[in-house]
Amino acid sequence: MHLEKVKITYLDHSGFAVETENHLLIFDYFKDESEKGHRSLSNGVVGEEDLKIHKDVIVFSSHSHGDHFNPVILKWRFWRPDIEYVLSDDIELEEEVSNVNFMGSYEEIDLKAVKVKSYGSTDIGLSFMVYVDGINIFHAGDLNWWYWWDDTAEEIEKADRSFKEEVEKILGEKIDIAFFPVDPRLEHNYSKGGLYFIEKLKPKYLVPMHFWGNFDVCSKFKSEAGGASTEVMEIRKRGQSIFL
Repeated sequence: MHLEKVKITYLDHSGFAVETENHLLIFDYFKDESEKGHRSLSNGVVGEEDLKIHKDVIVFSSHSHGDHFNPVILKWRFWRPDIEYVLSDDIELEEEVSNVNFMGSYEEIDLKAVKVKSYGSTDIGLSFMVYVDGINIFHAGDLNWWYWWDDTAEEIEKADRSFKEEVEKILGEKIDIAFFPVDPRLEHNYSKGGLYFIEKLKPKYLVPMHFWGNFDVCSKFKSEAGGASTEVMEIRKRGQSIFL
């Protein structure tokens, strides 16, 4: 395992760049504007120079929602012709792109030295399990315990069952880094999915996401998960880099 060589950069919402020993992985990129102008990962956007590194580049989109997929990612192939894309099969492209790999739930593909396994979601699309450079990375997409405070009893029971059944399918996976939603719109239920995920799957690190710019939620969730063996990484700003 080479976790000490991992660099994670927060790109807003559920978007992250993960640099490992030999790869640059980009997940659920959608916000392509920078308040600071300069295009760079340190400003939360992907620039041409970020992709022209001596590492293989793979870009993931978990589903077609506008806060998880931006078609601008397809233009990156003009900067980096050998780039690979792994997209949920609910995403429809306006043009044919040769280096796109579509996945449905519960499928596996190999991209040179990287193995990708897809799991389901409790919304549309899927979640990703990525095995890269001796590290196991899970990106949940919109997989979460969507326990809305004003749902009916039947809706709450369905959300409970759907989420726990999906987590059950992931049991047995060794997860080094998990990216998981802590959505403040769920109000007092915002942490239920993340805490259950930690309890059952015990990732070494969990990085909160999908918190709509409310960074206080990250520190709050870190405090709630304090007694677990999982280390919760706290995000404070877009463009922040995290070293494990």
